[in-house]
Amino acid sequence: MSDQLWITGDTDTDGLLSSDPFALLVGMLLDQQYPMEHAFAGPRKIRDRLGSIDPHAVADADPDAFVTLATTPPAIHRYGRSMAGRVQALARVVVDEYDGDATQIWTTDGADGDATGSEVLARLRALPGFGEQKAKIFLALLGKQRGVEPSGWREAAGHYGDDGSRRSIADVTSAESLQEVRAFKKAQKAAAKDATSPAPRG
Repeated sequence: MSDQLWITGDTDTDGLLSSDPFALLVGMLLDQQYPMEHAFAGPRKIRDRLGSIDPHAVADADPDAFVTLATTPPAIHRYGRSMAGRVQALARVVVDEYDGDATQIWTTDGADGDATGSEVLARLRALPGFGEQKAKIFLALLGKQRGVEPSGWREAAGHYGDDGSRRSIADVTSAESLQEVRAFKKAQKAAAKDATSPAPRG
């Protein structure tokens, strides 16, 4: 495990993602219907324009001003307006439920002591904008690259937790692995399309 993430290829952006857990969480939120490296560049854009990526500052920002910030070219996402609302909703949950500390999502004790992988997954799944797949991918990212390894995390993350896989951002550590993940995603989409195509008439 490296202290420095390689996600976007930009030193400053990857440095922010490596050092700020909330920034990494926001990047994961934005990672849908948008190239991975651009999605994870969103937190730096927010920080540079708002002056902070602290969850309190994000949650308390004027919603209209935050939309403007999010949609100003280059926007934080293809759907910058709707994503601005999701980012602020995520920040509000982190502030209200986790004392403004995103790491509490995966470090706070569970029902019987140390939180298990399934408990951390449930917390992630409950976050605004995080569905089942996104929660599993982020859990895999924490385990593979951030040293966060609650018991049973690989099982909870499903195939995203597989050692040596190239399925998601959790497996991106270089430009080469980014292309491998992109190729895997493309193949998955093609296979899904083939599976839903009507059979040729004979």
